[in-house]
Amino acid sequence: MKKGQVYEATVERVDFPNKGAAQTGEGTVIVKNSLPGQRIKLSVNKIRNGKAEGRLLEVLEKSPLETGSPCSLFGICGGCTYLSLPYEEQLKIKENQVKRLLNGCLSRQKEPWRWEGIKGSPEIYGYRNKMEFTFGDEVKDGPLTLGMHRRGSFYDVVTVGDCRIVDEDYRLILRTVLDYFGDQDVGYYHRLRHEGYLRHLVVRKASGTGEILVALVTTSQDPWGEDFCAEAPGKSMCEGNSFSGEAGETSGEGTSGKKPAALPGRPKEGHAANERLIEGFRECLLELERSGRLKGSFAGILHIINDSAADIVQCDRMDILYGKDYFYEELLGLRFRISVFSFFQTNTYGAEILYETVREYVEQAGKDSGRRAGTEAEDRGNGRKGGIVYDLYSGTGTIAQMMAPAAEKVIGVEIVEEAVQAAVRNAAENGLHNCEFIAGDVLKVLDTIEEKPDLIILDPPRDGIHPKALPKIIAYGVEHIIYISCKPTSLVRDLEILLQAGYVVERAVTVDQFPWTANVETVCQLSRKTDSRLSAAAGGRTESCCD
Repeated sequence: MKKGQVYEATVERVDFPNKGAAQTGEGTVIVKNSLPGQRIKLSVNKIRNGKAEGRLLEVLEKSPLETGSPCSLFGICGGCTYLSLPYEEQLKIKENQVKRLLNGCLSRQKEPWRWEGIKGSPEIYGYRNKMEFTFGDEVKDGPLTLGMHRRGSFYDVVTVGDCRIVDEDYRLILRTVLDYFGDQDVGYYHRLRHEGYLRHLVVRKASGTGEILVALVTTSQDPWGEDFCAEAPGKSMCEGNSFSGEAGETSGEGTSGKKPAALPGRPKEGHAANERLIEGFRECLLELERSGRLKGSFAGILHIINDSAADIVQCDRMDILYGKDYFYEELLGLRFRISVFSFFQTNTYGAEILYETVREYVEQAGKDSGRRAGTEAEDRGNGRKGGIVYDLYSGTGTIAQMMAPAAEKVIGVEIVEEAVQAAVRNAAENGLHNCEFIAGDVLKVLDTIEEKPDLIILDPPRDGIHPKALPKIIAYGVEHIIYISCKPTSLVRDLEILLQAGYVVERAVTVDQFPWTANVETVCQLSRKTDSRLSAAAGGRTESCCD
């Protein structure tokens, strides 16, 4: 097998996240974005350490499992991977991917562990509660588009007008905004030239109440590229990637019920045209609600200025055009205040399954430790609660608040300061007074917390736990750890170190939070075995990382 060779092959399986194992007459080639059972044509583009990777050239025969797709852009848009398969087949693929990884990692574990399969999402279409759409074009110098990046492309953007992982309100808002700015002949922000106006459209919708937040993200440049465009304004309401003010409801004009002042350096006629453009954007959205075409209702319509060169949604300034900059979402009896930038699980229905699973794992760990982690009445009868719980990488404190009724105290650690502020606010509004949230890097914050944990919950970002933080976590010697992972390859890497340190996996389950995509959540319950093994494995490593 040589680089550049073309083969016809059959895909035997798909490994996480989307790596198809295609069998040729000369060996296996890994081909992304292929499906089990497909007959494909591929080109080998890399051979390293005896392993070959290839590029999908053509699907010669569909998989017998494929039953069609409800989206015209499947395979073109980079969002969905398994949309052409029945949902039950997708669940089998994801379950097998995670179990295969765990089996390889835990084959050296002497103690038995229990695999508890996969839990599907209660809703498989229209489940997402947040989308970040990008303005651009599908072909160079083509008409304005609004949607997602074309698969494998940094520049091309395809309009996802019939996307099925969001509900009809998202699709209606997308089409309305695209038509409006297209009619106004407004250009998008070019990522290479750093010129242009339209950047993103962020839409969030509360699954419980149907309230909708819409944020138009633009640069401070002139919408039509005229020479009188303004200099980027200084930060006035936002810090970093999030809105830091506490703006309330407005009459619909500017951030305080007044029309915003002209930007520095811009002639009055330029500012007036820009203001009319933004007012028109607001009105075309509100007309959807007034006409009854919108199923939900607008909680707020926002205009965010972002002059960063990076292709991310962040805020230099925010104007509230209508309503407010947040709504409330309910999850397992708790209320959470959600802004445009708040971290919150994108599948509210699936999040309830995930957090119920985590709570059950924590309760079982408490019982295994000789403590009860049931209802508050049981705790009072037992004379104590479930000790000190660390929720590391806590985000907006959702898991911490779920665990608070069964714990003596929950300490959450999160590096994003705005998320910590939201966690503190939400815990207070939910009447939970035994939660403490600390802003900072887990690696550094662990050295400053005086109270030692009885149980640790880990919910790290996709890349897993920092290699220098993991020995510090191990050194606490807690009897149980609950690990929640959105990337199973990172999970098994961290499990290898935990196993060496004397922990064993007792049970594991997968939860499908992201139907039709390649992503999946996994929950593992670990327990500590002999102290001698833990001390020998963790002691030296902890000392070196703290130097």
